[in-house]
Amino acid sequence: MKTDERDAGPEEFGRLTDPYRRELLAYCYRMLGSVHDAEDLVQEVYLRAWRSYTAFDGRASLRTWLYRIATNACLNALEHSSRRVLPSGLASPSGDVPPMGSRAPEVPWLEPLPDRLAGSGGAPPDPAAVVAERAGLRLALIAALQYLPARQRAVLVLRDVLGWSAAEVAGMLGMTGAGVNSTLLRARSRLERLVPASDEITEPDEPGRRELLDRFARAFETVDIPALTRLLTEQAAWEMPPVPHWFSGREAIARLLAARLPSGREPNLLVPVRANGQPAFGAYLRGEDGILHAHSLMVITCTRSGIDRVSSFMEISIFDDFGLPRVHS
Repeated sequence: MKTDERDAGPEEFGRLTDPYRRELLAYCYRMLGSVHDAEDLVQEVYLRAWRSYTAFDGRASLRTWLYRIATNACLNALEHSSRRVLPSGLASPSGDVPPMGSRAPEVPWLEPLPDRLAGSGGAPPDPAAVVAERAGLRLALIAALQYLPARQRAVLVLRDVLGWSAAEVAGMLGMTGAGVNSTLLRARSRLERLVPASDEITEPDEPGRRELLDRFARAFETVDIPALTRLLTEQAAWEMPPVPHWFSGREAIARLLAARLPSGREPNLLVPVRANGQPAFGAYLRGEDGILHAHSLMVITCTRSGIDRVSSFMEISIFDDFGLPRVHS
């Protein structure tokens, strides 16, 4: 990098570094499991980068330099934080529907990532790159990553998700190439026990997925529970953080929905969005006042056999992250 570039002011620094902001946010989110923590950390990364910019010697690319700062910041943050989880990672599925208001706000829950915040931005990338990027953000993968030690997590994300070379990762983490490869093997082995391989999750084609989601939305909005449960796979899961309980199988989920969804009123509403590279809905339930109130942000896992998982995040503040109103007209 030229000296005059290193001496650039805030505007020039922003021009050079802003193209990497979204992908750094996605990286920090993979490491931390929290959108808000990732956003705070990216702000810290850019502050650190600005303060030390004149010392950047250009031997590595600007992108590599920013990732090195982000990786160190993530590893430091993980030393002082608890693992973020989903209900399905805490206990066996529940048989009984929990009472209303049954929540565990003290648990550090995993958060969904709006698709609009992730990715590299700019010109549309190659379609294959889009598919790979979405796969690297799937909710099940992010949940599983949280069970890896911090350094294993960093190595696996950098090598397998972002495609960095062993030499690049070694330089970033102060390791040898052999150390990176052995750490990667341990991380892969542990991850395989936690999350299905990507080729085991066979999604329907786009027309099939659109039809499945449209049918799901109609059934949910009209509280047609038999129609809704027919769209689920036999071993489907339904979880509702911060409620610490989760349900597995059509019959258990049908009991949950029958107990929790209001019926006999005008239709509810599902607003389609995208989260973690997956289809999602902002769910609004019709209250006794006749108004549609924000209820949950549902991230959907689709397979060719049907809907395999619904992760229904019930913290209403999440609607703000997705640009959704808390009351829908």
